[in-house]
Amino acid sequence: MANELLTILEYIEQERGISRDSLIKALESAILTAARKSIHPASELKVKIDPVTGQIQAWATLEVVEENPTCDQLVIARARERFPDVQLGEKVEWEVTPRNFGRIAAQTARQAIVQQLRKAEKENVQEEFADRIGQIISGTVRRFEAGNIIIDFQKAEGIMPSKEKIHDEQYMPGDIIRALLLRVDINTAGPSLIVSRSCPEFVTRLFEREIAEIHDGVVKIMGIAREAGKRTKISVMSTDPRVDPVGACVGMRGQRVRNITNELGNERIDIVPYDADIRKYATNALLPAKVQSVEVNEAKHELIVRVTDEQSKLAFGKKAQNVRLCSKLIGWNINIRNEEERGAEAGHSIGEQLKIATQKLAEAIGVSEATAGLLVNNGYVTVDGVKAADPEALLEIEGIDTAEMQNALERLNG
Repeated sequence: MANELLTILEYIEQERGISRDSLIKALESAILTAARKSIHPASELKVKIDPVTGQIQAWATLEVVEENPTCDQLVIARARERFPDVQLGEKVEWEVTPRNFGRIAAQTARQAIVQQLRKAEKENVQEEFADRIGQIISGTVRRFEAGNIIIDFQKAEGIMPSKEKIHDEQYMPGDIIRALLLRVDINTAGPSLIVSRSCPEFVTRLFEREIAEIHDGVVKIMGIAREAGKRTKISVMSTDPRVDPVGACVGMRGQRVRNITNELGNERIDIVPYDADIRKYATNALLPAKVQSVEVNEAKHELIVRVTDEQSKLAFGKKAQNVRLCSKLIGWNINIRNEEERGAEAGHSIGEQLKIATQKLAEAIGVSEATAGLLVNNGYVTVDGVKAADPEALLEIEGIDTAEMQNALERLNG
């Protein structure tokens, strides 16, 4: 058993890169747990494996007493056979290795070594990757499990859950994949590295890697909003007045930002100049739509953005994506209003303006005010906005009367 154990430990140490000391400690703990009943009734027990000879021994910590010992005690006369100078009340380590311990230890070691090996490997993974959380790492696609991608990162396996993938991206085993390391989980079975390509931080790290001015701190990323696989808005500012932050990110002939969009499967990226003035910031963020004016409601943390009928489609964007991402980017609620409605709504409170908009939309598309109110609250304020929206998105609005909405859409598109 001793020679076999040493051979196994040496193999694991060389092939897996796990230190012999950590393996020995793991085996000592496993053997003690499995064989405690057969070793000794003492409460303080330990198993020791000699790293040189492979010999396995069991030891108990016992208190030296004069007579009538309990399971945690040893009479002084016997203790002095090995420790001549021991005194009453002292504690000694006493070998309690049973005769059949070699067989018990062998059986336990064979069962436990795989489990302990996995544990030791995961601890190595934790140490190796702990300081790389939040960074981009590269690996090779190995296989697929229940919609998740299992990735080989050489020193560890990782998993990209289905929700962390970019929609419509396809991979084959052997493909190289880059992703952001979200966390290291060594407490569950399976891959320890949890990675993502859909989180906004992945795009942030791509910009830091591709744009030298961002990496050097000359250009700063002030905010980011993303719908993975579709569109990202990212705001930037320069700490040097001589450097154009948007131009630095776009690069010569758009090469820098093109490298990033290629990595993201041609996901659209809007680079927005940051401004401390929330009105200017919102105007920049809503591009390519041209904004007429922006009113600030501090109490509701809301911006009323005025646009022309012609620009309202651009302001909302497909499925209201542009205004939704803009709101996430700047951290304010945004309500888009047609400039033509300003006069009619003058003097009305925000609540009254919403009521007026709801009544007008209900009458225009032939739905109840309840349905129109849900549409307005979700950013679909005008007839053109409803027409331009994805029908499925409209029908998925919580609380919407789907039959009434379907009938309205048929009339609008008929």
